[in-house]
Amino acid sequence: MTVRGILFDVDDTLVDYSATARAGILAHLAAEGLLDRFESAEHAVALWKELEEREYPRYLAGELTFTGQQELRSELLLAHIGASTDDPRAWFDRYVALRDTTWAAFPDAEPLLSALTGRIAVGVVSNSSRSHQVGKLRTVGLLPHFGEAVLCSAEFGTPKPRPDIFLAGCELLGLPPQQVAYVGDRWDVDGVGARDAGLHAYWLNRAAAGTTVRDGVTVIHSLTSLSTL
Repeated sequence: MTVRGILFDVDDTLVDYSATARAGILAHLAAEGLLDRFESAEHAVALWKELEEREYPRYLAGELTFTGQQELRSELLLAHIGASTDDPRAWFDRYVALRDTTWAAFPDAEPLLSALTGRIAVGVVSNSSRSHQVGKLRTVGLLPHFGEAVLCSAEFGTPKPRPDIFLAGCELLGLPPQQVAYVGDRWDVDGVGARDAGLHAYWLNRAAAGTTVRDGVTVIHSLTSLSTL
């Protein structure tokens, strides 16, 4: 069946979240006078990423609040170097202030969205809060492509890879799942989740050599691959 709509993940799909988080935490630790207390800058970045990968899913599972997982990550990072803070909220906010000055879209995002305009409906389904992702998309100049078609788990109440959030995204576009593609950078959460919800599933693996199909999920290495849909 012809694809008439595409739903996108945001972080590390449209927006280079990893590079932004890396720049942000390095700038923050340097400003706090803490960077030289880690084994290396790369070790600090790797630990910060590891903490996010561990604690953010706990927020999605309802074990922590959105701000709670941020504060816990701050405390755990500081504990690693024998430091602490009386106000983890303020500590994380200082990180955010530096991180958010460096948001950037991937070079292939704007050209693809422009090419799809008037031909294929587009929207966002993200495991985050709507205000956070709308602000991010506005900063990098991509929000006009999506308008109000931005659906996030914080407001919807269910995260990916649960099928209902994918199906709600299809409803947002006014299309059945059989006519909608979903693309994201995580194999299990995005690729398998979208496939199991009945959408055309695309896993964006920017390290891949080309386009292949794996277990019913199309693996692509660039958003440009979607321009021919």
